Order: sequence, then structure tokens, then C-alpha cells
Amino acid sequence: MSAAAQPAMDDMFAVQPDPDLEIFEDSEGRQYVRRSAITDAGLAHFREPHPCEPITKHDVFYYVYGILHSPEYRERYANNLRKELPRIPRCRVASDFWRFSRAGRELGDLHVNYESVPMYTGCVIDAPDDLAPMDYCVQKMRFAKTKDPQTGKPINDRSTVIYNDKITIRNIPAAAWGYCIESRPALAWVMDRQGVRTDKASGIVNDANDWAIETTGNPKYPLELFLRVVTVSLETMRIVAALPALDLYEGSE
Repeated sequence: MSAAAQPAMDDMFAVQPDPDLEIFEDSEGRQYVRRSAITDAGLAHFREPHPCEPITKHDVFYYVYGILHSPEYRERYANNLRKELPRIPRCRVASDFWRFSRAGRELGDLHVNYESVPMYTGCVIDAPDDLAPMDYCVQKMRFAKTKDPQTGKPINDRSTVIYNDKITIRNIPAAAWGYCIESRPALAWVMDRQGVRTDKASGIVNDANDWAIETTGNPKYPLELFLRVVTVSLETMRIVAALPALDLYEGSE
């Protein structure tokens, strides 16, 4: 999920045999070196405004992840972000650094472990009581329809998703659509990817139900993933709303 962390993001900070360096050796004696994503110079750069703080490379990594979720940061640097790699400013006061870093850790945990977070329990699953495993197969999730009060025309009802002809998900919180990945709600990505799609160029069929049954052993996986991503979205929005304002160190921009 973006700004979403990769599942192995903590592996970038190897702790053996050295906090910044890990050496792997294959059967033929060749060595592969994996280094920290945060250089020593990068660590020194973020420590400079707060010389008395015990800031580590892990803290800097999560600080960056936290600040990339700041709406104020995204708005202030919108033009730059369209043209170049993000430039990460430094906070003037240490307490703000730690707030961004702690938020980044929370967000990272959510985004890496999205498949195991609790399913949102506020939704209502409208379905028969005697569903068989194959009744959870999904072709394409779609929104229910409602009337626009202004025009009277049918529009998507984002509080209700028709999962298949036997299952409907109701009472989806409006706030859950606020967490976006590449300008698109995370839940919309789930609706798009968890189903059956045929690639026009190759004719290859991508069936999320095969993954659910053959890989996870759980035919309910697409439905449960949707409910988990509701939780992820709501929690992400809660954390982002509590981020501090940007109070930047002189010369940081």
C-alpha cells in the first residue's frame, strides 16, 4: 500500500552482525551484502536539529514514512512531488520528530500486516445462514445504487457493496473511502483486484478465488480482506488526523 510499506521493510535495518550491514553467503562462497536504506550521513542529517535525542536509523525510517502521510506535507510540496523524488524536511522540535516517527511505525504495522488486522465489525453482511464455501466466490464486486438527491439520477452508494448474488456488505463507513493509494481508495483497489479479470492482450484469466482456495485455503479471503481493509483505512485516517503541523528546522526546505 502506498505510501505503503513493503512486507519486508524492517529487513532493511539488519541487526546481525552489525546494525547497518548483513552478509549472506551462498553455497559457492559468494557474498551478498544488504545495507541499511538509511546511510550514516542520512542519520547524521536528521540528528542535527536534535543532538541530544537517541535517534536511530529505524526512527528515521519511520519518521519518513510518517511525514509522507502528512496532508500538509503533500499539499505544501505538491508541485515538487509531481516532478521529483520526495525531499524530507526536518522538524524544528524533537517532540514533532517523535510524533511523526511513532505514527510511521503505527502506519507501517497496519500497512504491512493488512491481511491479519481485525476485520471491521461495524459492517452488516447480508447473506443466507447456510452459505457453502463456493458461495463466497466473487466475480466482480460492485456498488449498490441510490438516487442523487439533487438530480434524481442513479449514483453509487458507497455504503453498500454487492459482493456477489448471495452476499451484500452494508454499513460501510464513509470515512473508510478516505485512505487512498495513488489517488484511489484502498477499498476500490480491493474491489478491483478481488474478482475475476481477463487480460485483454494475453487472454490470461486472473481469478482471486483460485488464490483464496488454493493458496490461503480460505474461500472467504476476498470478503475478509475487504473488511480488514476497512479497518486499515479507518485506522490510517485516525493516525493521519493526529499528525502534528509542519514546524520545520531552519534550512530544512
